[in-house]
Amino acid sequence: METSVIKIGNSKGIRLSKTILEKYNIKDKVELILEKGQIIIKPIASPRKNWEKEFKKMSENGDDKLLMNDVFDDENLEEWM
Repeated sequence: METSVIKIGNSKGIRLSKTILEKYNIKDKVELILEKGQIIIKPIASPRKNWEKEFKKMSENGDDKLLMNDVFDDENLEEWM
């Protein structure tokens, strides 16, 4: 695919179509990887974005309970001391 380099203020850049942005899930930031005569544009995902809000909802709904005990009945804790 060919695209033009355009002037953006004192810099230059490329414009990506809405189709490309949606297809590759490009949001606000990308990573530029410079390799042997080529530039790779890679979307940056934020998988932990809004976790704090979701954890708060879990707590309010009572969904933040342990699924299993963190100490087992037959566990010998003395060996750790």
